[in-house]
Amino acid sequence: MDVLDENGNIIPKNNEESKRVIAGILAIVLGPFGVHKFILGYTTQGIILLAVTILTCGIGAAVTSIIGLIEGVIYLTKSDEEFIQMYQTNKKEWF
Repeated sequence: MDVLDENGNIIPKNNEESKRVIAGILAIVLGPFGVHKFILGYTTQGIILLAVTILTCGIGAAVTSIIGLIEGVIYLTKSDEEFIQMYQTNKKEWF
């Protein structure tokens, strides 16, 4: 079965291992610390989330936890092929 992107184009099969489940769970549980971004190789974005949480003495964690929750749900609702194509191959950084 072929996987289609938002434009109806067929997403080619990829042999790369998906980090979808681990990134999704970590985004929901540890979203304010940006751990899921580090897992996916987005170091700058992970540092941004971590810095906002630490530099605001945890007040910014309210915002960063919502970001993590949204991203975790998005990650977990995608198929492995879609996730690999979007977040590991094309490097979509946010949402």
